[in-house]
Amino acid sequence: MLEEAVDPDARWLSAVLHGAFFLLLGSSLARFLIRHSGSAQLPWITALSVVLAVLYVLGPGRDLRPAPRARLPRHTWLCAVVTVWVVLVVLAPSFAWCAVPLFYTGLRTLRPRAAIGLLTLLVILVVVAQLELSGRFDPDLVFAPPAVAAIATGVFIRMERQSARQRRLIDDLIRTRRELAASERREGMLAERQRLSMEIHDTLAQGLSSQQMLLQAAARIWGTDPVKARAHVRTAESIAEHNLTEARRFVHDLAPADLARGGGLDEALRALAVRESGDRLTVRVHIDDGSRSPRLPDRVQSALLRIAQGALANVREHSGATTAALTLTLLDDQAVLDVADDGRGFDAAGPSDTAAGPSDTAAGVRGHGLPAMRARVGQLGGTLTIESAPGEGAVLSAAIPLETPS
Repeated sequence: MLEEAVDPDARWLSAVLHGAFFLLLGSSLARFLIRHSGSAQLPWITALSVVLAVLYVLGPGRDLRPAPRARLPRHTWLCAVVTVWVVLVVLAPSFAWCAVPLFYTGLRTLRPRAAIGLLTLLVILVVVAQLELSGRFDPDLVFAPPAVAAIATGVFIRMERQSARQRRLIDDLIRTRRELAASERREGMLAERQRLSMEIHDTLAQGLSSQQMLLQAAARIWGTDPVKARAHVRTAESIAEHNLTEARRFVHDLAPADLARGGGLDEALRALAVRESGDRLTVRVHIDDGSRSPRLPDRVQSALLRIAQGALANVREHSGATTAALTLTLLDDQAVLDVADDGRGFDAAGPSDTAAGPSDTAAGVRGHGLPAMRARVGQLGGTLTIESAPGEGAVLSAAIPLETPS
């Protein structure tokens, strides 16, 4: 049967029961041969024993290895086995012991009501056979077989029901796991979309915004100060080149282009400061690593660089600052990035979406700046704080915890 093919315990139990059947059949035939060697029924008993053994072997699912197909319909096979066994019991009551493995076979083959009917017939034949063998009335022979059969049937039915409940539970767990996996895939897709949105905002969108401002400034002064206008155009060209590098990086692994060069976060911040510095804004970088120079995880480096890019973009576009400072502090248990500027500042307690200045939304730009920074820090278990006041500049601080070596 199928359960024997997938359940090692069922295969082991079937092997025991099959072996017990042939052992009982052989011992019953040996007993008859020893006690009734000259009986006229001996050829019939021997022939029926052989037929019963052959039927049992030919039965569907009787082999320990799954058969490619059933050689006899299951109910037809069981009916033939029981019929031959009944004839043997009538001719030789000692064959009644073969009923024990037949109990289990009937319970496995038939539905509960039909199986109980078959077991009742088997028990009656066993009791009659045992009374005939003893030659006298014995209460043990009358009540013991029904009691043992009732116990065996109850235990078997309980085990079958418990097994069915376990199968239903396993099916529910498998279904729940599949639903959970599908939900996680959906959440992963949404998180990836959000991440891509932040990546594009922090790189391409901000670069295009800077180019637009530089080209507009160049157009305004082209007639009066062509030298400075050309400088704006060259700066816009440099930003466009960097954005092209970022776009190509998106196609590969979406890592920041500055980090992809392999110089580490400190060099990436310095490259960002050089790129963001110009006539109106000077950006300085300070690295405080305590002479340890720890290697930050790639995700932490990428997040801090993107936060620095977003913060400087807001400083440049909204704060009116002339000086900004990037300070990276590496501690044993966390990495802290501070972005400070000397701009006009703002009320940090009020709604704002910039590091130093009014919100992007107020300026007519879609407000991804500060929410994107908070999302990046939150995904790594860190915190983002902003300190500012009107006329006093602003300080944005991003702290991301690090896994300490055990």
